Amino acid sequence: MGAVPLHWPEEVRVLFKETALVRLLGLKIPVLFFLGPTVERLDDEGCAVAIPLGLRSRNHLGSMYFAALCAGADLAAGLNAARLIYFGGHRKVQLVFKDVQAEFLKRADGDVRFEMRQGREVAEAVRETEATGERVLVPLEVLATVPSKYAGEPVARFRMGLSLKRK
Repeated sequence: MGAVPLHWPEEVRVLFKETALVRLLGLKIPVLFFLGPTVERLDDEGCAVAIPLGLRSRNHLGSMYFAALCAGADLAAGLNAARLIYFGGHRKVQLVFKDVQAEFLKRADGDVRFEMRQGREVAEAVRETEATGERVLVPLEVLATVPSKYAGEPVARFRMGLSLKRK
């Protein structure tokens, strides 16, 4: 057996603390635990999550199963709001998805990366919801890519309505 490297290669960027929290969230949402997503980016600008293509996520044609793709989009779209609600002092805000539209453009025949780049809009909506008590709907776009095969070209596009309301 070879030596274990002391650092991750440049191309692998995993946020371990955030990934552990997502896996713990899997206790309430078991499909997240089952699929084993990793958080690659979670900041004020947005979120990126990866789901590996494997026995748990692959369909009978060898590409990622429809439900696994939707779970990845759900996580990428909701993680910024969840972070603000649970760790940013906005505990009175609840989130749910009101609607979703999906376009499947290519076979997702590799590990899939889901990215949402509207983190600032989400943060503003969370603050507005808590301040006014009114429901706020934020339309979000999540792009799914298979970087190992298609670089940045999307394999799927999701449009999701993030609905925030005060408890």
